[in-house]
Amino acid sequence: MTNDSSLPCILLAEDEMMLAMMLEDRLNASGYSVIKAARLARCLELAESATIDMAILDINLAGEESFPVAVVLRRRGIPFVFSSGYGDQDLPEAWRNEKVLQKPYDSRQLTEALTALRAA
Repeated sequence: MTNDSSLPCILLAEDEMMLAMMLEDRLNASGYSVIKAARLARCLELAESATIDMAILDINLAGEESFPVAVVLRRRGIPFVFSSGYGDQDLPEAWRNEKVLQKPYDSRQLTEALTALRAA
């Protein structure tokens, strides 16, 4: 975990360790600080209390949906994007307008999503 308070901080909710490490490296190289969580309980804790600027939320965290984290982030006014290996066709109605990054992460798609989050 990079902890440079001068950099924009991203909460990365991802339960696949290798994917999380790869994405953290990409984000660090792009000028972001990253806080990772692999399980819903930890992700909720960080969403409630951590100083974060944006988030990338894997929809399925070890069998638990990350939508409760999205609710907390919305309440706090923190922009987020979902990520999924399954696309966005199965999103509940309440979340259908949210951006979904398709895994594996495409560099162009990731850059576009981060730009949109920073503008939000």
